[in-house]
Amino acid sequence: MQGTIDTILSRRSIRKFTDEPVDTEDIRTILEAGRWAPSGLNNQPWKFIVIKNKETMRELAGCTHYSNIILNAPLLIAVYLDLDTMYNKKKDIQAIGASIQNMLLACCNLELGAVWLGEILNNSNKVNLILNCPDTMELMAVLAIGKPADIGKNSTRKDISEIVYNEKYGVIF
Repeated sequence: MQGTIDTILSRRSIRKFTDEPVDTEDIRTILEAGRWAPSGLNNQPWKFIVIKNKETMRELAGCTHYSNIILNAPLLIAVYLDLDTMYNKKKDIQAIGASIQNMLLACCNLELGAVWLGEILNNSNKVNLILNCPDTMELMAVLAIGKPADIGKNSTRKDISEIVYNEKYGVIF
């Protein structure tokens, strides 16, 4: 098992997967990681839909420019904001982001590949129809998950001096 910082620094978005299915126990671990994200007032505003059916995936692929990723993945997890549970939209969306990050880190730790798909939000109404979601569920993302077929691209980040200030904005850290 990797340490937390090592997992954060080594996680990459993986867009190509093998045909191997994701183990049910691994799916439960990923969902548990998402479930344990922090949320304001502990309202846990998320709902998850686990998708393994290839016909459902084909329908969802028609909702995004990244259809090849969806069609290649053995597992999708649609992440929703439950508007009935919501108490502060901004905080609850931040909580959903934390939940998604937890799931991505769990995937990395389980040696699974994953990518956070956001462009599909442009067709969230179609996705909701396909997944039979009520109007009280707002699509936040779809995660594509599987055994990696490649290691992902190298990634870079801005230098810390470009993004961190000391005490006040404009004072270099």
